[in-house]
Amino acid sequence: MSGKYPYRRAGAVIVAGTVVWFVGISPVSRVYLTPDAQERLRMLLAGQRGWILGQHLAAAGTVAVPVGFAAFARAVPGKDPSSGRARKWALAAAGALLAGAPLFVYSLSRRASDLERFADFRGSNAPFLMYSALHVVALGALGGSLLSSPAKRWIGWTAAASAPLFGGILLAKKDIPPLVFYLVEGTTGAYLMTWEEPKN
Repeated sequence: MSGKYPYRRAGAVIVAGTVVWFVGISPVSRVYLTPDAQERLRMLLAGQRGWILGQHLAAAGTVAVPVGFAAFARAVPGKDPSSGRARKWALAAAGALLAGAPLFVYSLSRRASDLERFADFRGSNAPFLMYSALHVVALGALGGSLLSSPAKRWIGWTAAASAPLFGGILLAKKDIPPLVFYLVEGTTGAYLMTWEEPKN
């Protein structure tokens, strides 16, 4: 992302993608907490139009957030050892997010195309689990990047500490609400929008 204010612009893309993602998962949001498959299907059919539109919006947000982090990685200077480490960690975070995005987009397409299968929670959960695992890796790398940079320590530790926490939940439950990833990433994007620009 060339031009002035690369951190601010990258942060804006991350925040916008996060907001779109949250809007996308909001229609029929109670379906995620409803234990009965028949009731889930009834809810999905009642809100079918909003549900399908929501999956498309969530997919757009899923793609936009990694693009924002890729722009952040490009903006991190790498002229000295410390900033070089920050850049490498940022590139690793962006790479993990970019690799994971198609997996969740695939899961979203299945949710939109076959309501009955989603209501029954049928089908392989492997794409979602891999997407979640890559998010955990990305958050750990993002924490490493921010902690190697002049950023405030709290934002680096927020990302770094979330990785083992979310990873532990994922290992124990074989599931995790993906919104927790976007809360951390959206917060990071908001921070980038206010961070002093790098001097290249």
